[in-house]
Amino acid sequence: MTWFEIIILAIIQGLTEFLPISSSAHLILPAEVLGWQNQGLAFDVAVHVGSLLAVMIYFRKDIYRLAVAWFSHGLSKDQTTDSRLAWWIIIGTIPGVIFGYLMKDWIALNARTALVIAITTIVFGLLLWYADFKAKQVKTIEKIGLKETLFIGCAQAIAVIPGTSRSGITMTAGLMMGLDRESTARFSFLLSIPIILGAGLLSVLDFLENVAKVSWQELLYGAAFSFVAAYLCIFLFLSWISKIGMLPFVIYRLVLGLVLFYIVLG
Repeated sequence: MTWFEIIILAIIQGLTEFLPISSSAHLILPAEVLGWQNQGLAFDVAVHVGSLLAVMIYFRKDIYRLAVAWFSHGLSKDQTTDSRLAWWIIIGTIPGVIFGYLMKDWIALNARTALVIAITTIVFGLLLWYADFKAKQVKTIEKIGLKETLFIGCAQAIAVIPGTSRSGITMTAGLMMGLDRESTARFSFLLSIPIILGAGLLSVLDFLENVAKVSWQELLYGAAFSFVAAYLCIFLFLSWISKIGMLPFVIYRLVLGLVLFYIVLG
């Protein structure tokens, strides 16, 4: 890969990992439109490490507070708000882990196509618009319970289908359960940490088999640019989402889906 390709792909990954617009849809565009080569597993792992570090550093105080609360009260009868939220993140991760493990090979063989991504980009974009338009938005993140957790967790499991957008579908589910925009975004980002970490660890095992063939300089730059893009994305998204809503992202998804349809059918 050229340095230009490394920078662009890393920024795309960092931005689209947390915006509700589907990272998989964007990562196929450079190959389909510009004829760029596939970035490969090692680079994919590197940019995901950058995204993971960004969300963990941004939420470092929350992570510390939730971890302390879980170890202090998580296994006792006297649950606190933070220890319950830590449990919800753990429980909400389980459906995605199970579904991802069971469907990984089938998805890889049957669903990683531009046509599937075009359809899911549009369909789940419209679902996001409906959820945002109809949402009551009365619950804060502290009001999340088991019902909301299971619904959002099962929605996250669907994100293994390319084009769905993990952040998009979890925010859609959160809005449907009555969470306000900022709360559903924060819970979505916190819920991303164990999923990205788990997926990254599995990918690392495959990556280590071909470690001699990688360019460490490319991986370092990829991780660095992904980190910066992801951190800025999280900061700006949480600052603006209560004001702008989901409509700009819905419109963007519809346009992107139509572009992908044009590429497929053109």
